Amino acid sequence: MDFISIFSNNIKVLIPELFLVLALSYILVHGSVYSTAKDYKYPVLRVSFCGLASYTVILTLFLTLNNPFPDQTILNSTLIHDTLTNNLKIFILFAVISTLIISKNYLKTNNINAFEYQILLLLALLGLVFLVSSNDLISIYIAIELQSLSLYVLAAFKRGSAFSTEASIKYFILGAFSSGLLLFGSSLIYGFVGSTNFEDISRLLLLLHYPDVELSHGLIIGLIFLSCGLLFKLGVAPFHMWLPDVYEGAPSSVTALFAITPKLALFGVFLRVIYGPFYDLFEWWQQMIILTSAMSIVLATFAAIYQKRLKRFLAYSSIGHVGYILIGCACGTFEGIQSVLLYVIIYFVMSLNVWSIILSLEKEQDGQLYKYISDLSGLRHTNPLIALTLVITVFSMAGIPPIAGFCAKLYVFLAAMSSSIYILALLGIFTSVIGAFYYLRWIKVIFFEKEPLNSEFNLVIMSRGKSLIISFTTLFILFFFSNPSCLLLLTHEMALSLV
Repeated sequence: MDFISIFSNNIKVLIPELFLVLALSYILVHGSVYSTAKDYKYPVLRVSFCGLASYTVILTLFLTLNNPFPDQTILNSTLIHDTLTNNLKIFILFAVISTLIISKNYLKTNNINAFEYQILLLLALLGLVFLVSSNDLISIYIAIELQSLSLYVLAAFKRGSAFSTEASIKYFILGAFSSGLLLFGSSLIYGFVGSTNFEDISRLLLLLHYPDVELSHGLIIGLIFLSCGLLFKLGVAPFHMWLPDVYEGAPSSVTALFAITPKLALFGVFLRVIYGPFYDLFEWWQQMIILTSAMSIVLATFAAIYQKRLKRFLAYSSIGHVGYILIGCACGTFEGIQSVLLYVIIYFVMSLNVWSIILSLEKEQDGQLYKYISDLSGLRHTNPLIALTLVITVFSMAGIPPIAGFCAKLYVFLAAMSSSIYILALLGIFTSVIGAFYYLRWIKVIFFEKEPLNSEFNLVIMSRGKSLIISFTTLFILFFFSNPSCLLLLTHEMALSLV
């Protein structure tokens, strides 16, 4: 009877995930039957499947919001449910809903009609949801592989494009390499500790505080490989080489998904790993994070200066922002955790805003997007409101006060200063000043360069969904500084789950 009660409690906690699995299975069977049905004349299911996928994610979001269960571990401590996990799931689900809304017109204009697109997106969502709940090295690996395999296929979904195929192959090869690093590090940790569960590893590493217990170098090597695997997935320098090519070659709707959603889950699990079972090895992983953070912000600052293509520029911008977030990870303090979560949420809002705008600036005739930064030169005449919104978001990404991006960097730098990481904080401030140059170049192109004579970009009528997303994210970016207490309280509560 006790076993049945424990099992039923696990099921109750996993109701959102189970609903997602069942809905995904139904959509898969529905698409397989109707898309090959001769009686229905082999219908195109793009519109109906976009609606089904959106309703599925919305209902999963409602189930997650109304999950009444307190903090607990389930399935023999393989998964964990706490404030950090629940809130990250909410942001991930909202990000996927927004991605479906902003990419709907892109799928239509580029004739991406296969129903498998929505199936793969929901599979990636399922992997990300389980990733943030992982409390075991094995569950982390399985969840990462589930979302990675789905994203590999999505990157190649534009079948008529050689660039999309090239991006998918590069992503697959380097992603498989990073998964190998992750698995090898996990196997070393298991070999030297005897467990893959975070709670068991934490208890065993407490023995390091006794004077007669020596630290095994094999455990350190395993932690380094494990961290490298996670940093590879985040696109941190020097593991960044796949990111610009994948951003450039993948379909823009998939690139938006890459840029917005996975970082929420990956930073959540990265914080859980280093601040959970391996916090006692702080002096070892701190040095690695400081090094990769410094390399990322320096590389992104100087590499982005020479970028002329929009998506490639945003790839290096992503590398730079991830580098700034890692400054907070290196602090090893409660303030550092809170600054990381705050920066990740603000970066998510900024990315959603800028990708919504980019996916809106497409030609109705052939779905051609703005590819180069110079193509934005006529935007002030054709879409003045979008031009102003893009300028506000770019200012925020540059960290210009007093908008949201500046507040995110400010809290990270304050956390670094309070932890006596002065050199990294000063390097971050210095690179932020230099980085403002290539962000301000967007302002110059939009407002002060003449429109090309052969410009064919016309006024784009935006859908209601995109308009609402851009409006809400712009208001958040503009007025966050006036009352940041709501988000600060939320991130404070989330950070308490890790300490």
